Amino acid sequence: MSRLQTRFAELKQQNRAALVTFLTAGDPDYATALQILKGLPEAGVDVIELGMPFTDPMADGPAIQLANIRALGNGQNLARTLQMVREFREGNQTTPVVLMGYFNPIHHYGVARFVADAKEAGVDGLIVVDLPPEHNADLCDPAQAAGIDFIRLTTPTTDDARLPVVLENSSGFVYYVSVAGVTGAGSASMDQVEEAVTRLRRHTDLPVCIGFGIRTPEHAAEVAKRADGAVVGSALVDRIAKAESKEQAVNDVLALCREIADGVHNARG
Repeated sequence: MSRLQTRFAELKQQNRAALVTFLTAGDPDYATALQILKGLPEAGVDVIELGMPFTDPMADGPAIQLANIRALGNGQNLARTLQMVREFREGNQTTPVVLMGYFNPIHHYGVARFVADAKEAGVDGLIVVDLPPEHNADLCDPAQAAGIDFIRLTTPTTDDARLPVVLENSSGFVYYVSVAGVTGAGSASMDQVEEAVTRLRRHTDLPVCIGFGIRTPEHAAEVAKRADGAVVGSALVDRIAKAESKEQAVNDVLALCREIADGVHNARG
């Protein structure tokens, strides 16, 4: 079993949802980002999404766009992001790490080289926002052949006719984008979340994780009652942006993770 399969199987046995957190690699700088990354599991994070900085992150709102700019300004690139995963793996062999981003940097790096290096570094999955199923041959197929899960995004506008196409080659988990918009913009009602999870489970046995707009322990807990995982990103990235020092950035992000983890892990009683 892959790390993702193992983690979700463990959580299912414990009758609790996963806390999935997103941070941009290299934000606010390499050393601080690595320190936060290494602290996430102890803070209660079950699955880590690590953003691959890119100049045009079209699915992301202002908070994550600015995180990309900060990271790129400090010299972060795909090679350094993979190195960050390697350094994380030196102390942690169990927490799944998923790289999230856009195809352009991967294409520039070289797909075959990227897949090989990502596997060697200890990457477990990929979320590539701008590669639909029609482009499986570009990255999904070679990634899965190497044992790296390819995680699909579904949205409120992905109808029942489109869903089987989107999910056909999905693995790891399904990421449901709960709002029709960019990251950090609004949030869905719990009725909408419940309806979406029910519909997705008619089409797949994969775990369903809900993201976009989850900012508080209470909101994450409500999602955790209904889905297999709650994804938190912009709220953490905001803590980095507002921190007055690098030390404060580390402490604030990990403190918020602990608060949200308590909400998620205790949601089902």
